[in-house]
Amino acid sequence: MYEKFGFVKVAASSPRMKVADVDKNVDTIISVMKAAQKEEVSFICFPELCVTGYTCGDLFLQNTLQKKALEGLKKIIESKVDITAIVGLPLNASGRLFNCAAVVNKGRLLAVIPKKHIPNYNEYYEKRWFDTGISFPDKINLFGEEVPSGLSIVLHAETPEGDIPFAVEICEDLWAPSPPSGELSAQGALMIFNPSASTALAAKQQYRKSLISQQSGRCISGYIYSSAGFDESTTDVVFCGYSCVYEYGTMLNENSRFDRSNDFIAAEIDLERLKFLRRRNTTFFACSEPAKKTVTYKANIECAELKHRKIEAYPFVPSGDDRNVRLKEISDIQSAGLIKRLEHIGCNKVVLGISGGLDSTLALLVAAKAYKRMNVAAENIIAVTMPGFGTGERTYSNALALIEALGATLRIINIDKAVTQHFADIGHDSKTHNIAYENSQARERTQILMDIANMEGAIVMGTGDLSELALGWSTYNGDHMSMYNVNCSIPKTLVKHLVDYLGNTEIGGSISPVINDILATPISPELIPAKDGQLLQKTEEILGKYDLHDFFLYNFMQHGSGCKKLYHTARIAFRGIATEAEIKSALEIFIKRFFAQQFKRSCMPDGPKVGTVSLSPRGDWRMPSDASAAIWIEELKEI
Repeated sequence: MYEKFGFVKVAASSPRMKVADVDKNVDTIISVMKAAQKEEVSFICFPELCVTGYTCGDLFLQNTLQKKALEGLKKIIESKVDITAIVGLPLNASGRLFNCAAVVNKGRLLAVIPKKHIPNYNEYYEKRWFDTGISFPDKINLFGEEVPSGLSIVLHAETPEGDIPFAVEICEDLWAPSPPSGELSAQGALMIFNPSASTALAAKQQYRKSLISQQSGRCISGYIYSSAGFDESTTDVVFCGYSCVYEYGTMLNENSRFDRSNDFIAAEIDLERLKFLRRRNTTFFACSEPAKKTVTYKANIECAELKHRKIEAYPFVPSGDDRNVRLKEISDIQSAGLIKRLEHIGCNKVVLGISGGLDSTLALLVAAKAYKRMNVAAENIIAVTMPGFGTGERTYSNALALIEALGATLRIINIDKAVTQHFADIGHDSKTHNIAYENSQARERTQILMDIANMEGAIVMGTGDLSELALGWSTYNGDHMSMYNVNCSIPKTLVKHLVDYLGNTEIGGSISPVINDILATPISPELIPAKDGQLLQKTEEILGKYDLHDFFLYNFMQHGSGCKKLYHTARIAFRGIATEAEIKSALEIFIKRFFAQQFKRSCMPDGPKVGTVSLSPRGDWRMPSDASAAIWIEELKEI
């Protein structure tokens, strides 16, 4: 048995059907429910009016079809499939006809929700047959039982692992200026199911997906959407049978439109993540009121093994066709932050240390971009390379080539003598390569940069990245300190993509060879002398892979994931890339260092936030420097 970690498996289906053939449609619905239940699906959504078909027209007004629809619903209920299903049918109540969704679970009819907004424009003509759900009674007697009904119902599936609140809105309700799902989500619904019948029109699909994405994001919810398929009447329009599952603005799964099968699409929704995001967003519940009506039932929810949900191994890195657009935007934010700071203090010079590594390369490229936008000569960028005991020839030559190619002012200051003198002053044996040996070099370099900045009337640009801030992988009051840090919210996994984009796409030309060699250089602080030309310090051999640390950081900050969930999801995301032992080791290092090194973040320099994760003590992350990691470590031991 695997742990659930807040994941629940949901599905959406747009099965084959026949207009007005209730028996055929119901048999198909039950068949799909059983197939989904075998795949451990806990909730499934079918299209609007799926029991009869959406395109029955004036047949909806016939008593025969209405009665048959009720018989069909009863048959679905009596199938007693152990799954919560949302099915659509026409229902007569108080002498009027309504377009409804029935919520069924294991032989029970839990609730009936009517459609609130009835479209009557363009190809839609629903007001000819259906009344608005506002007129629907609060309770309806069906099959000898009184069933909760009406708008604003939040259902609660009670499970041994916790309560799962959800709600239903139907098709046009989503397209209204104020969809019911907004209020229902504020009343606690974590998932919204939408049985729909949306026509297929050229260019409509992208807008429909955008609408679903936006609503799931606005509601901080899961959104399960199922639309009528192409078996509906094609007298005047065509339906494409689109089904999808979204979570907080992101699509988890979708089908192929115009599919000719009775299949379903499934996805695992992370309810734990949604709860965390809602707790963090204080605006979300600011105007909420208690649910007007709740329906609670016991449910047998299967643990959701992550078969369908993609766990992104590199959550900070843009992907897809718009990657360069995103990278440009990020570098624009970095350079804009620097420009504003320089203009505010009336300064046109910056000083930064260039090691030939990724972080300082990115900072220099951002500075060059900023100076170009300001129409200020690049020679006002004072790039200082400060070789020391462990500096390698490869990084040193790359630093020189990079500075020259960008037209910055180069200064070379060897720190060996100064640090050796410092060792003598404090009584440290230079043959002892301990933390004092390493940090003395970092602080000497920072002192040089600060003093040059004073001489030149400049500011010192920081180069440390977000991953280093998370792990405290910097020397306190050494490279930890600067006057403005453009890299402070750029994680290590993103740094190399930005360096590649700025160096090879925005600039390119003669600078590309040195950029590519920097990208290929192992990450190292180069504080320990090399042996036989070989680096003795490789950061990822000490800390574990930055890929893993960035994965942990993102999911810890954005999803509130604990150690067990971080480990579980990392095993899936990095299958074939990292071993379980590597993942556990890196996770232990991450947790211990993240808590122990908060004091460095409490006094970190200013810098621009570029993404959803920031560790600035003035903005996104307020944590006491002496907070205990004990309960996280205890959870680690249980893995």
